[in-house]
Amino acid sequence: MSGMGTDDNDAGVTAAPSRGAGIDDDTDDFADLDLPLLHDRTYRVRAYADGPGRMRLRGMVRDRKPAGLYVEGDPEPLTVHHMVVDLAIAFPSLEIVDAQAVLETHPHDECPRIQDHYRNLVGLSIARGFTHEVRKLFGGPRGCTHTTALLQAMGPVAVQSIWSLRASGAAQPVEPPRTMTPEERRAALRFNLDTCHVWASDGEMVAAVEQGVEIPVPLWAEERLRALGRDPDEWRSRMRE
Repeated sequence: MSGMGTDDNDAGVTAAPSRGAGIDDDTDDFADLDLPLLHDRTYRVRAYADGPGRMRLRGMVRDRKPAGLYVEGDPEPLTVHHMVVDLAIAFPSLEIVDAQAVLETHPHDECPRIQDHYRNLVGLSIARGFTHEVRKLFGGPRGCTHTTALLQAMGPVAVQSIWSLRASGAAQPVEPPRTMTPEERRAALRFNLDTCHVWASDGEMVAAVEQGVEIPVPLWAEERLRALGRDPDEWRSRMRE
């Protein structure tokens, strides 16, 4: 459908193995549950560098019922919802400059009538306040509940991808924190500030950063670098490039 995806390929994001970077092997967090399955909902959101000053964000949500649950004798899982959202995002402003929503699988003929309404995402910031704006514009009878839930999952992925853009070389490098004033350090942390208990504006982490202390190397980065026999401080050097 319009190049946006089909039920068979997780929202149409089909990349060559070299582009997938080995992240398609999902971890099975449910193997210990020896219980009859009733429902499976999958969210997948991917961010891509889309040229200078631009990020592409694509997300999908899919609901499936186990084989034979709804249709007796059916040997295949039954997809009951499949929605795809595609966003073009300007960087570093994180303003949405293009938006498309597609309802691939839906229960009623009337469902796709709401698709064009999601073009009202254009002009919104996908950073702070995005969830509130999404609820206001698309909550309840103003949208599709599944598409709106997907959008709420997509916002944090854009924020998570800011540092990825730096690491990929697709964004202009930012000066190292040690050269910044306290005000500049706080501005650089604006996407993290008050997003969780670690980044509380009155918490220890923010206070340390404002005093010029470098953010600790993430635990997962330290563990991976040590496993590779490399110095965890390599992470800091990479983030300063």
